[in-house]
Order: sequence, then C-alpha cells, then structure tokens
Amino acid sequence: MTQDNDLQKFRTQEPVKLLIFSVSLRKDSLNTQLIKLAAGIAERHGGKVDYANMRDFDCPSYDGDAEHANEIPQGALEFQKRLLANDAFIISSPEYNSSMPGLIKNSIDWVSRFRPQPFNEKHGLLLSASPSMAGGNKSLWQLRVPFEYLGARIFPDMFSLATAHQAFNPDGTLNNAVLAKRFDDTIAAFIQLVEAAKHYPCMKKAWVEFLGEKPDPTMERVE
Repeated sequence: MTQDNDLQKFRTQEPVKLLIFSVSLRKDSLNTQLIKLAAGIAERHGGKVDYANMRDFDCPSYDGDAEHANEIPQGALEFQKRLLANDAFIISSPEYNSSMPGLIKNSIDWVSRFRPQPFNEKHGLLLSASPSMAGGNKSLWQLRVPFEYLGARIFPDMFSLATAHQAFNPDGTLNNAVLAKRFDDTIAAFIQLVEAAKHYPCMKKAWVEFLGEKPDPTMERVE
C-alpha cells in the first residue's frame, strides 16, 4: 500500500518529461518503429513525450576551430535545448559494424562542449532493434560509454529487439507477448526511477573530468 501511495503522489506532481528519438535516419527503420512504440508506452505510464527526429540533431563533423569561432551547428543547439527542457531521454539506436552510428557520437561530441554540460545528471534508457539475433546490443554497450562519462545516468536494463524485422504486428505492437510485457515493464521501471529522481533529488551536483595523474587545470574540469 505504501508503494502505491508513493506512486500516486508522483502522479499528482509534474509529470516526467522525456526526450525520445531514433538514431536511424532511414524512413522505414526498425529502430524508429521501436521508439514509436516506446513513446506510446511512456505516455501510458504518465510520461510527457517530446518526440524528436535524429535529423534535428545531426551535425557536421566536430571541428574545434569551428567551436572556437562560435560556429556551433544548429543540430547541436537543438539537441542541447531539448535535453535541458526534459528530465530524461530514451534513444533507440541501430548497430553499424558492431558499434554505434557515427552520427550520434558526433552529435554527443558537439553537445558535450556546452557549459553547463547538458548530459550531466540526465537519466537515459537505451534501446536497439536489428534483424540480427543480438538485436544490435553491441552498439548500446558502446553508446553507454560517452553518456556515462559525461555524467548521464543510463538505466541498467537496456532493451535489444532481435529479429526485429519479424517482431512487429501491423499496428506497431510486438507480436510476442512475453517480449511485449518485458518492454512495457522496462519503460515503466525507467519512468518510476526518473520520477523518484525528479521529485526526490539525490546529492550529486558536480560533473568531474579528470585526465591526468596530477591535478592540473589544463587536464581537468569540475562543474
């Protein structure tokens, strides 16, 4: 009863705001199908969805000279704005050559240069879909690295949909009842965690980048 009362208290407060998008640019992408399903489930569990397109965040290759000249790509500015406007993000990413797509890493690199650093303390859930038997899971393990390095709190339970080309019903739902429940439960658990963090924040406030054995202002940043 106490847990139910706590969840009801969460629901009466400001809803969790979620930035949700697929990394794939392809029109009929399996990852786009999966993220659309995730968006609907998130709304059903009380989340307020900000559905985006990766084209909104795509950037030219990172260029330090362009950054120093304040020539920041519009995609990076948009990504920063949407991150700051939301409490958390859910991303569905394909796997390219056993790794994450270069376009999302490039966008992360650009956005990481903003101050304050916008990934710090943001909760994230990573999804993938692939025709392969592993569901694109290797890309997610690699995608965790830059996000967690930048202070994002990536949910431990990632979801990778294997043989995804055979996994969807015509209405966009999953045709395997066990997988459908697992997917629903994963998103529900993530939203509950973000709700708890939003309404009962922990003490973490600083993001630290340390790049050497000895303290040196040129090799470390604390925000």
